[in-house]
Amino acid sequence: MSKVTKAELVKGLLEIRALRLGDFTLSSGKKSRYYLDLRIVPSHPEVYQLALGAYRAMADEVGPRSFDAVAGVATSGLLMSSPLAVSLSKPMVYVRREEKGHGTRRLVEGDIPVGSRALLVDDLATSGGSLAEAITELRTSGISVVGALVLVDRLEGAASRLRKDGVTLKSFITIDDIAPSLRIGGAREEKSAASSSIGTRARRASR
Repeated sequence: MSKVTKAELVKGLLEIRALRLGDFTLSSGKKSRYYLDLRIVPSHPEVYQLALGAYRAMADEVGPRSFDAVAGVATSGLLMSSPLAVSLSKPMVYVRREEKGHGTRRLVEGDIPVGSRALLVDDLATSGGSLAEAITELRTSGISVVGALVLVDRLEGAASRLRKDGVTLKSFITIDDIAPSLRIGGAREEKSAASSSIGTRARRASR
């Protein structure tokens, strides 16, 4: 697989309309004027290949020898973690959001030894809540987390939240890579200097 560039991935996501503008409520309950729907990526094989290439590149940067398994965050993260684990010849587990009302009632599904090191995978990061919960559940199950990968970071606090848990978040692209292409500087809700800079760049680009 040839090396994937940020520009190629952004172009692909825009072409399949993975980024939508409007009024949305995120899983965290937060309101947002844009939504990244990465669940549609597998419906577009060429873009899916780009996404998987991006994950493989990030995993290679982390170093496959530094982890024993790939851990996906259900459900969207499984779309990326499953093929990544196969490409790396690594076992995979996944973390449920809620306990099942039957069966083993486990939140961590899979079969890897206690003491294993896992690379956590999700599709995108916002506040980092889902990733942090997954880290807690994996550690409770005796699995350490060597790092976390997402395709897109919305830059709304996930990296700093995970850093407090001793885990580094790595993303292939961020909303900063996408927003200037669409000239939607005001789309990001986060009130920060970084958000302001996006709006400034977008306004300048539209002049």
